[in-house]
Amino acid sequence: MAASNATTVDAGGRELRVSSPDRVIFPATERTPEITKLQVVEYYLAVEDGIMRALRDRPTTLERWPKGVHPGIVLSTREKGGGDAFFQKRVPKGAPDYVETARIQFPSGRHADEICPTEIATVGWCAQMGTITFHPWPVRSDDVDHPDELRLDLDPQPGTDFADAQRIAGAAHDLLGELGYAAFPKTSGGRGIHIYVRIEPRWTFTDVRHAAIAFGRELERQLPDEVTTKWWKEERGERVFVDYNQNARDRTIASPYSVRPKPGAPVSAPLTWDELPAVEPEDFTVATMPARFAEVGDRFAAIDDVAHSLEPLLEMYERDEARGEGDMPYPPDYPKMPGEPKRVQPSRDTDREK
Repeated sequence: MAASNATTVDAGGRELRVSSPDRVIFPATERTPEITKLQVVEYYLAVEDGIMRALRDRPTTLERWPKGVHPGIVLSTREKGGGDAFFQKRVPKGAPDYVETARIQFPSGRHADEICPTEIATVGWCAQMGTITFHPWPVRSDDVDHPDELRLDLDPQPGTDFADAQRIAGAAHDLLGELGYAAFPKTSGGRGIHIYVRIEPRWTFTDVRHAAIAFGRELERQLPDEVTTKWWKEERGERVFVDYNQNARDRTIASPYSVRPKPGAPVSAPLTWDELPAVEPEDFTVATMPARFAEVGDRFAAIDDVAHSLEPLLEMYERDEARGEGDMPYPPDYPKMPGEPKRVQPSRDTDREK
C-alpha cells in the first residue's frame, strides 16, 4: 500500500498530524490483519483513560520502531547500539509545546529530561513518532526519587510458559492478600505476567527493590520447584523468575495498554483476577483491545483508590537479612551498590577458588 503524505486526527481536542499514516507497522499474520501507523495512533486514542492512568505525570522512556516491526529490524540495546529501533530516554527534538518533561537521574549520576505525559495528545504524538511501547518510571514528576508502584514481574524461564506464570500469579495473589495488598495483574504482552501494587511514595528505589526481593523469596519458599529469585540464568532452571531488579532505579516495564513489538501487535492487557486463569496473551491486540475497552473499561480503574505501606515486606526483608539472606545482584550496567554481593556467578566464583 502506498503511503500517503499525512492526515490529522483529534487527540483530546488537539489536532494531531500523522505523517505516512498508511505505513505498515505490523505485517499481517495468519491470525491478525496488518496494522498501520495511523491504526497505532488511533489505538492509543481509543484507550485514552487506561493509557493515561498508566502514564500520567510519569517520566517515560519511549521504545521507538519508526520503520515498523518487520523481519530483520534490529532493536538497539544497552550493550549494542546501531539498530533501526531504539529506546529514547530524552525528549525528542521538535516536540510540540504541550509535551511536558520531567528530569530523572540515572544510577551513574547523569540525568535526562524525559517525556512526561499529561494529556492524550502527548501519547498520540509519541505514537506518530514511531513509539510502540511506553516504559514509565514508577514515580510521579513531583517526586522522582520515591516510587508509588511496586511492580512484580513473573518471567517464565525456558521450559515454562504463560500457563506456569498464570498459576504462579494465583499464588502471588494469595500472598499479597495475606499481606493486605490490593494487587492488579496484567499480561506483559508476551509470556509473562506483571502485578502492580500502589504504594505510598515514602520509600527509595532501594527500599522498593528490597520489598520485591522479600516477596520473591517468600513465594520461592512456598513453591521452590516452580519459582526462583536466582539472578544468574544458569541457576534458574525451569521455573518462573521473580525479577526483583525491575524495581531498581532506571528499570522499567511496558505500561498497561502498551503495544509490544511482536507479530500480531499484542498489547499489555490489564485483567481482573477472575479473568487471568482463562486468557491467552494473543487475546489482546491493537485490533481487539479497543472493543474490549469500550465494553469493560479500564481494569486498573481502582488502582489509585488505596496506597499501601511497604512495611510488611520490608520487615520480611529484615528477617531474611538477619538469617544471612542479604541483598542480591544488580544488573551488570549498574555501579557497585551498597550491600550488594559480588557480581560473579557462584559456580564460576567457586571454580576460580579451586
